[in-house]
Amino acid sequence: MVYVFKKVVGNKSYYYLRASLRKGSRVISKDIAYLGSNVAEAKKTLSKLPKFKKEIDKAYRKINFVLESNHFLEKVKEKKLKADPFLGKNIFLVEACALHFNKVFNKLDPLTKKEIFNNFIIEFAFNTTSIEGNTIDLREARELLEEGLTPKNKTLREIYDLQNTKKVFETLDFKKEISHTLIKKIHADLMENIDMRNEYRARDVIITKSTFKSTPFHLVKSDLDLLLKWYTENKTKLHPFVLAVIFHHKFEKIHPFMDGNGRTGRMLMNFILMKNKYPPVIIQKKNRSDFLDALHLADEVFVTETKKEKYLELVNFMVAELNETYWNNFL
Repeated sequence: MVYVFKKVVGNKSYYYLRASLRKGSRVISKDIAYLGSNVAEAKKTLSKLPKFKKEIDKAYRKINFVLESNHFLEKVKEKKLKADPFLGKNIFLVEACALHFNKVFNKLDPLTKKEIFNNFIIEFAFNTTSIEGNTIDLREARELLEEGLTPKNKTLREIYDLQNTKKVFETLDFKKEISHTLIKKIHADLMENIDMRNEYRARDVIITKSTFKSTPFHLVKSDLDLLLKWYTENKTKLHPFVLAVIFHHKFEKIHPFMDGNGRTGRMLMNFILMKNKYPPVIIQKKNRSDFLDALHLADEVFVTETKKEKYLELVNFMVAELNETYWNNFL
């Protein structure tokens, strides 16, 4: 197996074509070609390595992932970005994704753009519902949402769960602002044919396997009012990515509905991102445990507070999810 390896020495980058070979229980890695000190050089050198063409073609997707993500990272680093206390150097990773999203993806022909985004939505729907216990696997989800093939031995709830998620994402209206009306609309559409309790909850809930206490039911509306006020006051103060991530946590902490809070919160987070011309993010099922741990670190923060030390781990986690899921879906 071959792949592109980036080595950073000081402030300078060096790209190598590296080969990995398994010998028994050991994996041996060796640099087999120096590609250059930037992405443009690396691409040019790769095209002149006929000896490894077969291996390079086989690993094309992974190689392209590294080269394209680093190409836009290099372009972003040429800009004089304002330092961000929450993102630190991660701001370059976020802005690299945003640059590609706006300058490349959004300028593709409509059909290609639709195909790529459709694939992203399927990946998002699978992961966001799986986090909540949906047992339909990715292959089945793709067959259901692309071909209308109903998976065997799955509940109607699980099927509607995926179908509703896709429909809601496709119909988000970014001209709207976040409000009680929008929150209830997104939640009701996600829960269509699943749970008809679309108003804010009228009783307290115990969140299974969780250490935090949600807002008492009689204070849900008041806390959401405070959250919407916090959002309005911080729209121009916080980086849009940070704004979306912290809003998501605060929404989950309030837990305003009897069911569907996680799915609604993740949809709202992506609504905020895309409204601000940042790409959407997928929280992957495989990282569910790390995601919940990062969320709970900020649970003691009051709804109107923005404590950097409590949110750093969650923001860093979301940056990693964005960086991986963006380049895997939008290239």
